[in-house]
Amino acid sequence: MNIEQAKKIFDLPNHCIEVEYPNKLGNVIGSEEDLKTPKQLRPIFYGCFDWHSSVHGFWSIINLMKDFPELDQDNSVRNKLNHLITKENVEIEMSFFNDRNNKSFERTYGWAWLLMLQMELNNWQDKDAKIWANNLKPLSDLIVTRYKEYLPKLVYPIRTGTHDNTAFGLSLSLDYARSVGDKSFEDVIIKNVNRLYSKDVKCNIAFEPSGSDFLSPCLEEALVMSKVKNEEDYKNWLKGFLPQMFKKKFDLQPGVVSDRTDGHLVHLDGLNFSRATALFKIQQKLPSLKHLNGIALNHLNYSLNNITNDDYMGSHWLGTFALYALKTKHEINK
Repeated sequence: MNIEQAKKIFDLPNHCIEVEYPNKLGNVIGSEEDLKTPKQLRPIFYGCFDWHSSVHGFWSIINLMKDFPELDQDNSVRNKLNHLITKENVEIEMSFFNDRNNKSFERTYGWAWLLMLQMELNNWQDKDAKIWANNLKPLSDLIVTRYKEYLPKLVYPIRTGTHDNTAFGLSLSLDYARSVGDKSFEDVIIKNVNRLYSKDVKCNIAFEPSGSDFLSPCLEEALVMSKVKNEEDYKNWLKGFLPQMFKKKFDLQPGVVSDRTDGHLVHLDGLNFSRATALFKIQQKLPSLKHLNGIALNHLNYSLNNITNDDYMGSHWLGTFALYALKTKHEINK
């Protein structure tokens, strides 16, 4: 990724993290006291249309500032983050999560992205980032507690191609647990990944995608399983789950977007990025599946040029998924 590409992606969340409207709140209103503006309810993550998009918008900004400090030469973005990620604002965000009517808010998609943001801040040797990380940590700790409470109660995984997908949230959260050395959280995730998915066979990827998917149920499950099994066990499991992936002629075409102004249809650009990420990672786990790399690149390149600020329905979130795919590609090619 070069500076021009980085700036293109960086500008999208930098533009929208303080754009309050339009906004999809997604919360349960318990009384008249809950009738507040997005910024009053969530003084940090009120922009970018919805809470989770705001959170992973912050992740994108931090990620790119670390690698390309020239993106913020005048410190305007740094000053913005200093103003937003304060102890006082985190306390208000936490009070929303502690509201009895919203205990399951953003479970588990938004939860996972918050932990990714925390991980990114933790890993940045920067004086301001250390302050932001310390300020945000109580909310991240709360999310970890909620996760530990929730997973044992989840009898069946959620296999949708959208936010509720269990495997996607577990995959990101496992990366966080390992990065901070939280062995108890890591063990909980591994235990439940194996419980929920180890016996799965013959995932019908021919039924994908649905009309508004931005995640592949089959590939997200295959990805998270790659993170909890050794190479040989994973290979045996994957042969039962997606046997067609072992055929050299295996092919998977990118999702086609017919209208990028439609907030649901544009999800399919995100699907192409998340598929690319999963395929890169699976091929890294099983180097013999090198033909997956070409399929991943096809998906990535198909949608990469569609990352623009032409329409808010795509621009407020797609940059993150493009960045995550590009970073994954870079990491496995080191």
